[in-house]
Parts: sequence; C-alpha cells; structure tokens
Amino acid sequence: MRRLALALVVAFAASAASAETTLDYDFFKRKVEPIFLKKRADHVRCAVCHQQSNNAFRLEKLPDGASFWTEEQSKNNFATVSSLVVPGDPAQSRLLLQPLAPHAGGNAYHSGGWQFASKNDPDWKTLEAWVRGRKK
Repeated sequence: MRRLALALVVAFAASAASAETTLDYDFFKRKVEPIFLKKRADHVRCAVCHQQSNNAFRLEKLPDGASFWTEEQSKNNFATVSSLVVPGDPAQSRLLLQPLAPHAGGNAYHSGGWQFASKNDPDWKTLEAWVRGRKK
C-alpha cells in the first residue's frame, strides 16, 4: 500500500511538472531547427526525409535556394514538432526516442537510422533541453 501511494505521488508530481512546462519558440528556432538541417556522420539531414514524409514528423519544405525556413514555416515546424513531445517529459517524447539508438533507450525502428548513439550527444541534449522547457 505504501509503494502504491509513493508511486501515485511520483506520477502526480511528474504530471504536474509536465503541465507547467511550456515549449519555447525562440529556443526552438535558434537551437532545435538547425539540428534538422545538420549533416550527421553516416546519415542524411533530418530535413531531407522529413520534408517529404507522410508521417507525424513532417517539416516544411525549404524554399528553393534557401538555407533556412521562413518565419511562417518555422512556426509551422514548431507546431508539428511540438505535437511529438510531452513538455517536461523527454522519456515520453517521440522526437527524442525515435532517432535514439535502442541500446540508449530509443525506439527499435527509425527508417533514417539512429541519429543519436547516446543521450550524451550534444544535439540530443539540445532537444531534451527544449522539451524540458529551456528558454535560453
């Protein structure tokens, strides 16, 4: 009984923390979106596949000749990507789990390969910081 009560308290605290966490658009645009355009060893850029995808992680198509999205496109990307996370809870956020290698706690299948070998990858940590509500 005591364990159940403790589990409920922990679950409630985690739920409350998630409910209070907000995702910051400026941090997303400055720090997160560039990750989607970054060339990673042995992988294509996230944007290469996810501009044409028919799954939940569909990024806006870059304008011809552009190296970054327009403001409107970034806002659309923010809305799309925000739907793939549980604010305040990286462990429940598809954006963080899908490209993470299974031995590091990620999902077993990602058609683009495992972009992150571990949670120590600096880009993975940036995504995690955004999900946790970081503003700067």
